[in-house]
Amino acid sequence: LLILEAMKMEHTISATHDGTIAEIATEGAQVTDGTVLVRFAEEAHG
Repeated sequence: LLILEAMKMEHTISATHDGTIAEIATEGAQVTDGTVLVRFAEEAHG
């Protein structure tokens, strides 16, 4: 999903299930705990 840099180390964040990213909410900025990084598209159930 994304690579998060913290204390000059890169951490790869992987998805636990299939889905589609609808929006990258935060890119290239410092963030604090609880900051939304990405938003996912809602799945159609049918």
